Formats: sequence, C-alpha cells, structure tokens
Amino acid sequence: MSTSASLAERRGIPAAAFVEDVQTYLSQLNLDVNSALAFLQERLQQYRVVEMKLLAQQRDLQAKIPDIEKCLDVVATLQSKKGTGEELIADFEVSEGIYSRARIEEAESVCLWLGANVMLDYSCEEATVLLQKNLENAKASLEVLVADLQFLRDQVTITQVTIARVYNWDVHQRRLRQAVATTSES
Repeated sequence: MSTSASLAERRGIPAAAFVEDVQTYLSQLNLDVNSALAFLQERLQQYRVVEMKLLAQQRDLQAKIPDIEKCLDVVATLQSKKGTGEELIADFEVSEGIYSRARIEEAESVCLWLGANVMLDYSCEEATVLLQKNLENAKASLEVLVADLQFLRDQVTITQVTIARVYNWDVHQRRLRQAVATTSES
C-alpha cells in the first residue's frame, strides 16, 4: 500500500499506511522528521489504548461464555428431571462466597439475571432459547474482537516499521549532509 492510498479503517480503528518512500511521505503530510515521528508515536499510543480496551472486552466475553453454557446445562438438567418425580439437589450462590442448598422438585420456570439488577422468570423452553441466542451472540462478538485485535496488531507493526524507516532515513540524510560538509571543507 502506498502513502497516497486513502487510509481505510476497521470498526473505528484507523489503518496504518506502509511508507515506501519516506521523503514523499514527509512532503505529502508537510511534516519534518520530528513532527512525523511525534505523530507516529502518538498513533502508536492510540493503538495501545484501543488494544487495552479490546483485550478487556475479550476477557469479559471469555468469562461470560462459560457462564452462559453453565446456565444452559442447568436448564437442560431441570428439563430432563421434569415429569420424573425425581428431585434435584443444587447448591446456588446467594451472595459472593455464600451458598445455599436447594431441593427442586418440579421446575416449570427459571429466573435469569438480565443485568442492571433485573431478573425475569422464563419457562425452561424460553430460557433455553434466550440463553442459546446469548451464547451465539457472545461467540460471534468474540470472533469479531479477535479479528479486530489481529487487525490492530498489524497496524501496530506497520506503525513501528514506519517509525524505524523514518528514523533511519533521517540518520542517513544527516550522514549525507555531514559527508557533503566534510568534503566541501577539504
């Protein structure tokens, strides 16, 4: 991708342009070397901030998926016991670190936490449908996040390479100027 190509983005993450010709890059942006390096370092820092946010979202989803699967298993267990006359003994969390034991004889419905301190009563069938949908959504979101993180890591790499190229170009230009100055003095 050349520097003249328009920059694309992925879900709000700007794409980094690979710089083939540093001189053209600097003149197109009307920047000197120090300004270009400052801009690139700032962009790199922005990428790092976005990466931290995406990693936090990824951790949340990775924790949420097993919870949803566990809820699906519980609802399936309740449905399998329905009509058998068999009771189910279950330990459930009352509060963080505090558990209680319950005897469930015939479960027609379950209560699900929806978030924001909201709990609703669902039939086992409705709960299964809702939980399955939530599981599919969480897995799809996780896939998108993983792709976003890969895109972001690519942009970080391109930006780091561009910083190195601009810096090395500047060092080369200084050496050329120094060599010209040395030969003109002789």
